Amino acid sequence: MEFSWINTFLVAAKNGNFRRTADLLYISQPSVTVHIQNLEKELGVQLFEREGRKMKLTEEGRRYIPHAENLMEIYQKGIEDLKSFSQGYTSKLSLAISPLIADTILPFVLKKYMTIHPHVEISVKVLESLDIEKAVLNDEIDIGLSCLHSRNPELYCEVLYKDEVKLIAQHDGLDAESAPPLDEEEVLMKNYLLTDNHPVYWETLSREVIYKFPSVKMMKVSQIHITKRFIVEGLGVSFLPVSTVRRELIEGWLLEVPCSSITLPEAYTYAIMKYNHSKQKEFMRFLMNYRI
Repeated sequence: MEFSWINTFLVAAKNGNFRRTADLLYISQPSVTVHIQNLEKELGVQLFEREGRKMKLTEEGRRYIPHAENLMEIYQKGIEDLKSFSQGYTSKLSLAISPLIADTILPFVLKKYMTIHPHVEISVKVLESLDIEKAVLNDEIDIGLSCLHSRNPELYCEVLYKDEVKLIAQHDGLDAESAPPLDEEEVLMKNYLLTDNHPVYWETLSREVIYKFPSVKMMKVSQIHITKRFIVEGLGVSFLPVSTVRRELIEGWLLEVPCSSITLPEAYTYAIMKYNHSKQKEFMRFLMNYRI
């Protein structure tokens, strides 16, 4: 049995048309027919039956689909593993990070880790914090870096660091030493408050802001990098974890506004793992050396 036959079967099963299958696989239509006939001969069953111009799966054909998918998945994983080995990788580490954490110095930290550990093949998925726990639980990733605490008893959840949250505004162009201090109420009343860019603290914080400043105008902006871009362009202000705006504050794109009337929250970053094995421990030890 050849894997090309199985692949042709799966594409044909999805499309129900041999001509379309041939186009998608860049082979001739007679080749599609030969692949299917060879597979049917190997399995000893009929996989398709003609219905007008379409090819319809038989009961046996439908039953064989999940087995064919499993075979192709194993085949692809084998190819990927051999490619990784030939490129010098001896182990793999898969990470999931939230968009908010991706906007910290984590890329710099990953680069350092990959330089010190060139044998480790790193893969990164950017997922919302709500989805990271599920991905870890389903063994899709080794470590999740999330803004949400996991209480699932099957998972390890460690606090990586605690982050201050500050009111952040567009730089006013004035010299920090000679300019008058920014007024919290004036900044909030003159600008839209960009909310919902963090999955934890906005519900409580919004209520307090509205209580203290009932006339404040709010705009929901769910992504942190969009929030920062809006602030730089003068479209609003927001309460953000310092780690996500550290570079922009240093480079003078954004300003921190002192707050005295609002209780500022704290933001946490958690590492979520299903297994506390050697590769997870090694990466966590490395990560703890940095203030992300």
